[in-house]
Amino acid sequence: MDLSTIDLLILDVDGVLTPGDVFCQEEGDLARTFNIQDGCGIKLWHRCGGRSALVSGRQTPVVDRRARKLGIETVLQGTADKLSAYRNVLTANAAGDEQVCYLGDDLPDLGPMGRCRFPVAVANAVPAVKQAAQYVTRRPGGRGAVAELIELILRKQRRWAPV
Repeated sequence: MDLSTIDLLILDVDGVLTPGDVFCQEEGDLARTFNIQDGCGIKLWHRCGGRSALVSGRQTPVVDRRARKLGIETVLQGTADKLSAYRNVLTANAAGDEQVCYLGDDLPDLGPMGRCRFPVAVANAVPAVKQAAQYVTRRPGGRGAVAELIELILRKQRRWAPV
């Protein structure tokens, strides 16, 4: 598995950066939980020169806040067509398919997974997404899957030891 060209991670949000559970509050707001290990992994990825982006079918201010804390500059929310969002991320980052690892969990993620160099599914992804993936994480979404993926890529690129 040659991952030497990967320098852009595109991550789904619900089910990847979060466990996929949505808590509805009395006021109608939706609450999410994020994993600290994933956040640490993303910051490490950036420190090693990697870039990252978030693509979400839902629109919520908490995702923008989390992205800012992690230094993620490209965030596309409220997009039903993830393949179109994927293309927009590539344009915004002057990147090609061969540079991209896409991490997803559900059927809308299949379009980008079919285009990128390294399609990855979280452990609790739906079967079709797992089948489309070149790698399935051991950890489920929202429980360290992103950190696991970042360690894998950095190890394959021989950049883990210096970290």
